[in-house]
Amino acid sequence: MPFTTGFNHVATLTADVDRIVKFYTDAFGAETTFEMAAKEGHPRMVILDLGGGAALNVFEVPAEEIIGDRRRQGGRGPVDHFGLAVDSLATLEATRDRLRDLGADIGEIQRLGSEWSLFFRDPDGMELEVCCHAG
Repeated sequence: MPFTTGFNHVATLTADVDRIVKFYTDAFGAETTFEMAAKEGHPRMVILDLGGGAALNVFEVPAEEIIGDRRRQGGRGPVDHFGLAVDSLATLEATRDRLRDLGADIGEIQRLGSEWSLFFRDPDGMELEVCCHAG
């Protein structure tokens, strides 16, 4: 039986974060819960609360860095990674230990807005994330 509690967020890439934020705010009532300015090695980022515990993490990158055809199934490339939700920091720490034991390439647990977050790479090298609400 799975111990995750579902998806935490989907991350996407855009060349115009303000346009995307406005669209999701207008279309779905999404609320900005976190914003980070671009810094060396990390693009500008906005986290949108979509309700029900789901979020959309939007990263702003130059258009030429987005690979794929968004309108053609099988050709889409703007989804960057997905995050799995767990119920507590203790479960996140246990997951980190389990991933380490499996030989996964993992980062450190960090606080991002209202979430504790752990990035890792699966055996194919795909970046994924495990998160839990902080507090």
